[in-house]
Amino acid sequence: MGSQLFVGYASQHVLPHLVSLPLAAAFVDLPAGLFWVMALVLGLIALCELSGLRYIANDRVGVVEKLWSTRGSVPEGRILALDGEAGFQAEVLRGGLHFGLWRWQYRIHRAPLVTVPQGKIGYVYARDGEPLAPTQTLGFVVDCNNFQDARAFLAGEGGTVEREPNRGQRGRQRAILREGVYAINPAIFYVITEDFVYRLKAGGDYEFKTLVAWQGELAEVDGYDPVVIGGRVETPDPLDPQRRLSVDGMGIVIVHDGPSLTAGEIIAPAVGGERTDKDYHNNYQDPEAFLRAGGRRGRQYSVLTDGTYFINRWFATVESIPKTIVPIGYVGVIVSYYGRIGSDLSGQTFRHGERVSEGERGVQEKPLGPGKYAFNTYAGNIILVPTTNFVLHWVTGRTESHRYDESLRSIDLVTRDAYEPTLPLSVVVHIDYQKAPSVIQRFGDVKKLITQTLDPMLSAYFRDVAHKCTMLALLQERDAIQHAAQEELSRKFHNFDIECVDVLIGKPDTAEAGGKIENLLEQLRLRQLSLEQMETYTKQVAAAEKLRALNDAQATAQMQTELTNSQVQVRIIENQAEAQLARARKEAEQVIVTAEAESRRKILAGRGEGARLLQEGLSEASVLLRKIESFTDPRLYALTTAAQTLANSAQPLVPERVFVAPGGGDGQAAGGTSAGSGVLGMLLSLMVAEKSGFDLTASPRTDSATLHDFVDSVSSQAMRNIREAMDADGGPAVLANGNGHPAKTS
Repeated sequence: MGSQLFVGYASQHVLPHLVSLPLAAAFVDLPAGLFWVMALVLGLIALCELSGLRYIANDRVGVVEKLWSTRGSVPEGRILALDGEAGFQAEVLRGGLHFGLWRWQYRIHRAPLVTVPQGKIGYVYARDGEPLAPTQTLGFVVDCNNFQDARAFLAGEGGTVEREPNRGQRGRQRAILREGVYAINPAIFYVITEDFVYRLKAGGDYEFKTLVAWQGELAEVDGYDPVVIGGRVETPDPLDPQRRLSVDGMGIVIVHDGPSLTAGEIIAPAVGGERTDKDYHNNYQDPEAFLRAGGRRGRQYSVLTDGTYFINRWFATVESIPKTIVPIGYVGVIVSYYGRIGSDLSGQTFRHGERVSEGERGVQEKPLGPGKYAFNTYAGNIILVPTTNFVLHWVTGRTESHRYDESLRSIDLVTRDAYEPTLPLSVVVHIDYQKAPSVIQRFGDVKKLITQTLDPMLSAYFRDVAHKCTMLALLQERDAIQHAAQEELSRKFHNFDIECVDVLIGKPDTAEAGGKIENLLEQLRLRQLSLEQMETYTKQVAAAEKLRALNDAQATAQMQTELTNSQVQVRIIENQAEAQLARARKEAEQVIVTAEAESRRKILAGRGEGARLLQEGLSEASVLLRKIESFTDPRLYALTTAAQTLANSAQPLVPERVFVAPGGGDGQAAGGTSAGSGVLGMLLSLMVAEKSGFDLTASPRTDSATLHDFVDSVSSQAMRNIREAMDADGGPAVLANGNGHPAKTS
């Protein structure tokens, strides 16, 4: 093997140089030993050349070019010789030694093996074959062992009497090369990979530039990588275009080969999509099956969902778009641009467009519920319709996030009393999800419904209301106006398959500051402030009463134990007082009875004592009367009694000095003073007169009749008094008579 390599190397590199030198000079200059070596080498080279020996490395292929042949040249329009003609031969030489390839007849072009890296795609351009049909862009897929059998590609296989064999076509091919190493004849097939263009340097620079341009175009569309569907795609939020969302992607396929669409079609119909179909094209990875199933070039209705697909980018390119999301609170009404012409389901009385079934062209009757859909946006449009209550603001400079009301402004009014306010208005609207297709069918979208119908309707209605009422009524009767507006607008909205949930009127305003309406509002504010102050004062009074009651309740609660004890004590005291009162009553009754008994006792005792004293007095009076009668003169008795009393007196009766005043009279004794003269005599006279009641100077009476009369009168008077007392008591008494003896009375 080493000698063979040497022979091959010598024949390629040494021999040409030796031939170019003069033989004489070469042999003269060589030593004798080296001469024989060179002769041996030349002999070996001559032997190899005579045997037609050629060497091909294992990482290369040899393209055989036949310089001349007895069969002549290749036919007109052909590049590759299939029947031994002169020209490039169909078979290639693989690695190793090959004989019979003489230099005078064959030229060997060495080219590297075609290598497609792992996970990459290689594209093939055929320089020979049948010409493409006018409707074709790429050549047929021919069973030629991934372009490694050029003869099978050109001659075709599977031909019958009725049908010619399927021969390969020149140009770009529909079939692709997956990862691997291929021994492809570069004289007929040029292979484009991401890093290299495999070709035989025989087509000139123009052909090479074309191949490089194709390589760049494929790189721009990531044609060397399989199509991967399912990554995240940035898209504007359908509810808020200012915000962007990251959504799962899907693939829209654009086929660049096959028959064109017929007139009136905008998108190619779906074909061969089911695995049970005999021409199932496996998501455009089998172009021949796709075309056999009737596939057309252009955008395809069928889309690619999550997965990895090895698609020939010359045959079809894939555009990644986001999936369609129908948010919660919305439905998606499908407006289909693709499908057969259907029958109108909206009825003869509905004259605002057609509503069709699923798969037909037009506004489809069944909307899509909340979810994520791989919807081909080139074949139709999904219009979001809110199914929850949403608010529309007729307020200048204000809009909701749904932006349906971004073009709405406050409504200009003119009242009956010539005020010109602007009325801010908010309306709560609801659309039944089952009637959403009807709304889209009638108006196109929700925003057109609002701007072209609801806005002029509401503006006209409230202008009519303002013309009929004053500014003050517009302010004070807002609730009644709202209620009437809701009823009227609900009736009108019903005609458009929508529902008016509520109407909310804001505060009317004017464009200029400090206008007439502001003065009116200020007066109303002052009036209301006064009413509110009155109400506040009333509430404060009530609050104070409640606070006092609360404080009482809290104090009562805090003192509940003491209060309970005091109440018990009060009851105890009341019971004790009642007991004491009863006791006092009994004692009082007892005292009364006792007092009455004591009084009666004392009365009776007094009466007895009085009777006794009376008896004693009468007895003493009788004795005294007898004593006085025994003295014959009462004065004598009185003097006797006075003398006895004075005799027992501690005061000296006889003074040490006696002053006797001079005087005269009938009573004076001869030769001295009389017994009744002087101070002592005067004193004695007074005492006797006081005690006896008679005049000492008078002449004494000698009879006792006067004393008896006095005693009888006193006794009679006492008896009368006693009888009257006894008559008052109703009881008998034993009395003494006038003579001092007891007498019984009744």
